[in-house]
Amino acid sequence: MTVALLSSSLLLGAQVSYAQNTTNKQTKQTTQQTAKKKAAPKNQKQVRTSTTRAKSAKAPDEKRPSFAAAMGLRGNQDDLNLKSSVALIVDRETHEVLFEKNAHAALPIASITKLMTSLVVLEAQLPLDETIVIEQADVNAYPGRTRSRVTQGAKMTREQAMILSLMSSENRVSQALGRNFPGGIPAFVDAMNAKAKLLGMSQSKFADPTGLSSENVSSPEDLTRLVEAAYQYKVIREFSIRPDYSIMIGNREQKFINTNRLVRASDMDIGLQKTGYISAAGRCLVMQAKVVGRDVVMVFLDSVGKQSRFADAVRVREWLEANPNPESIRKL
Repeated sequence: MTVALLSSSLLLGAQVSYAQNTTNKQTKQTTQQTAKKKAAPKNQKQVRTSTTRAKSAKAPDEKRPSFAAAMGLRGNQDDLNLKSSVALIVDRETHEVLFEKNAHAALPIASITKLMTSLVVLEAQLPLDETIVIEQADVNAYPGRTRSRVTQGAKMTREQAMILSLMSSENRVSQALGRNFPGGIPAFVDAMNAKAKLLGMSQSKFADPTGLSSENVSSPEDLTRLVEAAYQYKVIREFSIRPDYSIMIGNREQKFINTNRLVRASDMDIGLQKTGYISAAGRCLVMQAKVVGRDVVMVFLDSVGKQSRFADAVRVREWLEANPNPESIRKL
């Protein structure tokens, strides 16, 4: 209980810091823009002195610190020299913790959320061959943050939407999956939280089906429970580890690739995986993989750098190959 309260307190502090950081940047930018306008004579023609394109509206968001950074979790050293702020390695069969780093922290999980999205869709027994249509509401759910080749009016089956959601982390199709749930998004989010409670994910909360909301939070321990529940479904396992998938969008065939480079490169024996990224969460990854005959679940949150979460997974694999019987830290 003390750990949970501490984690919640730290998360709240991170949320405040995150919001203040954004507000301060916006205020600074506004002040600078106002000063420039005042300095220029009224009749003087403004001349563009740079050929560099203006940064998109998303650029300031990229510079915001993650919640883990705001909580002081970044930069902590560990025996494996991982670049992830938070990590947990668990033997899937025995539930023994083989390695952990800040494992009790509850943080935003970004698109790892889509594992829960798929669970809710499957357990509602909604027909996978039913056609769903991407609507303007799916495009506008998070303006400026859902760039995609899946355009308004695109049609696909619920199964195809799940493939794109799990494999390529497509946000618009994930939003459409929730919107096409009986009762729409509100009922879908309720179902997500009900499932989390049923799984014993006591440090988790879900606010949307995509993971673009920083209010979707979980802890590494809870995520091992989510991975285990998702692993029970063959379609989730198979969809999440497809290297690529082609689908007709309008009159053109579009090819989507897996967001996990380890899957695309076949570097590891991976049975299930999901990546995630928003600035509040940092780079995230959960996987089930076989290493020297051991069935393990890996959780990496707030990894610094685009490829570092995958490099962390390789470091864990090499560690287990060199030390196939590490001493158990504890059991979940």
